[in-house]
Amino acid sequence: MSKGLLARKVGMTQIFDDRGVAVPVTVLEAGPCTVVGLRTVEKDGYAATRLGFGAVKEKKVTKPAAGEFKKAGVKPTRRIVEFRGDPAEGVEVGAELKADVFAEGDKIAVSGTSKGKGFSGVVKRHRFGRGPVTHGSHNIRQPGSVGSVDAARTWKGVKMAGQMGNVKVTQHGLTVVKVDVERNLLMVRGAVPGAKNAIVMLKESH
Repeated sequence: MSKGLLARKVGMTQIFDDRGVAVPVTVLEAGPCTVVGLRTVEKDGYAATRLGFGAVKEKKVTKPAAGEFKKAGVKPTRRIVEFRGDPAEGVEVGAELKADVFAEGDKIAVSGTSKGKGFSGVVKRHRFGRGPVTHGSHNIRQPGSVGSVDAARTWKGVKMAGQMGNVKVTQHGLTVVKVDVERNLLMVRGAVPGAKNAIVMLKESH
C-alpha cells in the first residue's frame, strides 16, 4: 500500500529551519497504529490494510469489533480505518506502525473532519459580497435571487445559508518537516483539517 497512518491532531506551533526562518507546523501524534486485519483480492475482492488507533476499554467496543480484535490477537482500539492498496512489505496482522513510516521531506495528504461552525449565512459560508449599507438598503447580507423566472424554480446546488463545516476535508501536498520517533510525533508544514485532538488520516501524496 502507499504509506498511511492514523494520527491525533495535537495543535500548531512553529519551528526554525536551517536558515533561521520560522515555519508554521501542525503537530500530529502519528501512531502507534496496530494492523488489525488485511484484505486480499483472492478472499475479499480488493486489497487493503486495516489500521487501529487509540486505546479503548474492551467493554466500549461493539461485539463484531471485539471479535475482530480477538481474532487478530490485538488490544481494542478506538478507531479502525482501511487503507486501500497492497500491504507494505513485511506488514502483518498484529504489527505496530509508528511515525517513522514517514520521513522528513515526504509529501502527504491529510484527511479529517473540518471544524463545525453551525448555521451560517452566505457571506460567511460562501464569501458573498455584501449589498449597499446606505440609502435604506435592505440587502446588506442577503443572498439575492436564488431561482429562475424561466424555470420557475430554484436550481439544485444554489449557494445558500446552511450548515458550515463538519465535513470531510482532504488537504493534499503537505510536507513532513520533522519526525520525532521517540514521541511518535510528525510535524507537518501548514494547517490540517480538524480541531485539536481530532483523528486524521495520513496518506502518501502523489
